[in-house]
Amino acid sequence: MQTEQLKGVVVAALEDLKGADIRVIDVKGRCSFTDVMVFASGTSDRHVKSLANNVVEKVKEAGVRPLGVEGLDVPATEWVLVDIGDVVVHVMLPQARDFYQLEKLWATPASGEVAPSVGA
Repeated sequence: MQTEQLKGVVVAALEDLKGADIRVIDVKGRCSFTDVMVFASGTSDRHVKSLANNVVEKVKEAGVRPLGVEGLDVPATEWVLVDIGDVVVHVMLPQARDFYQLEKLWATPASGEVAPSVGA
């Protein structure tokens, strides 16, 4: 399955269960282990787990086997990571997402690129 199709399956799976603040970041060329990172927030630890489980279920239905899932077996988890190879999915509680700020890290331009200006 192509990366774009896989990304679409992931985003649809998150939207199906009302994942919040879904953000997709292309990290191709800046990262050696994946091409796309998808971030989403859940409203509770149960919601985070349900979102991640739905992603796993939907990609399996599409014929792709996830390489790994971390955080599903942790009681009261704040973060579940689903590694699907070309796409890595982070489902987090909002406070964990704010604390780690992974999107800010990965959205930063690679050396030689010009950062977009924010505000004016």
